[in-house]
Amino acid sequence: MNPRSALIVSLVIVLATWEVAGQSPVQAGTASLDKLIAEALQNNPELQAVSREQEAAEQRIAPAGALDDPMLEVGVVNLPTSFQFNREDMTMKMVGLSQRLPYPGKRGLRQDVATKDAQAAAYGVQELKNRVTRDVKLAYFDLSLVIESTRITENNKRVLEQLSKIAEARYSVGQASQADVLKAQTQLSRMTDELIKLDRERRIFEAELHRLMGSPSIRPTPPPRAPQLWEGSLQPELLRDAVLTSRPELRALQTKIDRNERAVELARKDYYPDFDVRLWYGQRDKTPAGERRDDMVTLTVAINLPLWGASKQGPRVAEAIAMREQTARMFDARKNEMLSQLRQQLASAAQSYQSAKLYETTVLTQSRLAVESSLASYRVNRVDFLTLLDNQMTVFNYEINFATVVVNQNKALAEIEFITGKSIS
Repeated sequence: MNPRSALIVSLVIVLATWEVAGQSPVQAGTASLDKLIAEALQNNPELQAVSREQEAAEQRIAPAGALDDPMLEVGVVNLPTSFQFNREDMTMKMVGLSQRLPYPGKRGLRQDVATKDAQAAAYGVQELKNRVTRDVKLAYFDLSLVIESTRITENNKRVLEQLSKIAEARYSVGQASQADVLKAQTQLSRMTDELIKLDRERRIFEAELHRLMGSPSIRPTPPPRAPQLWEGSLQPELLRDAVLTSRPELRALQTKIDRNERAVELARKDYYPDFDVRLWYGQRDKTPAGERRDDMVTLTVAINLPLWGASKQGPRVAEAIAMREQTARMFDARKNEMLSQLRQQLASAAQSYQSAKLYETTVLTQSRLAVESSLASYRVNRVDFLTLLDNQMTVFNYEINFATVVVNQNKALAEIEFITGKSIS
């Protein structure tokens, strides 16, 4: 085959390669995002630990409102040193029972505090579930971008290999310069280096997915499905309301505010005394003359006197008030931060959507037409090889950019779902 025939064949191969480059990869054997999320929610060690913490908090509710254990006393009262039980009238074998009764309202407040702690822990579990779901989505989308970028890079490398052969064929017949051959080889080396980087990134995101799912990193990960551009509409006002009503972290902070309000009431209740009720039964022996002595019953009620309120109860009340105010300020700070994050992610999602539509409808079509036009002109020596090569690299960059903005939109939607605590769908 002469050089001219070889050149024509190469051009045909290049055109065929460009047609293949625009096709989507086969989705057979891909990993389902919902399945990965379900596995992560079931096996994530951190989530399991927080769930056990919630169970422990729930078990504290009943003891918090329970009475202290009663005290049983057994002994001897007024026994003379002769150790004779019938000599003195006041000598008794005594059995007693005592019970501490908190001031009315204290037990209910203690149980309320424990209940609020358990509710806050439950919201913490839900917050972590949402966070794990978000992290799985982000790692999934990042991995899908790496795989899509790898596909685009490999396709572009095949095109560059054909262009390099064309440049070499033209150089061999004196129709091209050596610079054309070197430029094509340089771009080929760049593609090889890019594939090495993408392979490293793929391993990183696969390891992150394995960590989130609580599975060994040696297990192979099926390639994820390529994300699609979401065509729905976002309603900022509804999403803002969802942040305030559905975000588990904010609901947990609101629960802690209520909890600390109960703690303030409980601290103030400490100014009121508790009651110790004691019931004693004393059994007396008969007199030396055989006369019967009546047994005796003693009932007493004791209270503690909060005389040291300035140094004991007062600081406890001040501490409880400070904790309540600290939680309220934290609630305001986190609310403002979340609303700011929501605005940023809404802007990011809108920008990614607009960019993706621009690439899809205009930029990619025009850049591919520019490559076809430059290829046809190159065949008749109307443009140089560097122009053809630059146009092809432009297509490559635009395809990468298109895949990136589609993934960025999906990542922004995942962040919005996490911020609001609700599914966008």
